[in-house]
Amino acid sequence: MAEYQTIEHIFDPIFDSKSEILILGSLPSVKSRENHFYYGHPQNRFWKLIAALCHEEIPQTIEEKKTLLYDHKIAVWDVIAKCDIIGSSDSSIRNVVPNDMRLILDHAPIKQIYANGGKAYELYMRYCYPDCQREIIKLPSTSPANAAFSMERLLEAWHGCIRG
Repeated sequence: MAEYQTIEHIFDPIFDSKSEILILGSLPSVKSRENHFYYGHPQNRFWKLIAALCHEEIPQTIEEKKTLLYDHKIAVWDVIAKCDIIGSSDSSIRNVVPNDMRLILDHAPIKQIYANGGKAYELYMRYCYPDCQREIIKLPSTSPANAAFSMERLLEAWHGCIRG
């Protein structure tokens, strides 16, 4: 039987003084933690989706991914700073310590915040919204666990959120 692990978020948020869009996940998956960067599972459609929405090539390296984000004024982070979790299962998350969104919101001209999936939205509303009072829009998750959404449906749902 799988056991809970206490996981601390180890990636810095990706943003700069020009970031206007903030995309929040819940917590990096096991694969992302192994790869030392956001959305590192090969089946996660995040990078393919962002590249398509921005009319860019799909980035392969961490530097290419950062460049894509910076070039399109996109910030990426996660709601959770620390929690207990079984593997990468969002449904098992407990004992949440949230990240302090002011780290980005006080230093970048964020115009809109998006949740990459329902769990990120739920956690943001519970732990971050009371403090920062910034609205968030829930988008369907790019996770391979969200098999109900084809790439075409994801593109349709995310269209208009990211400017190419």
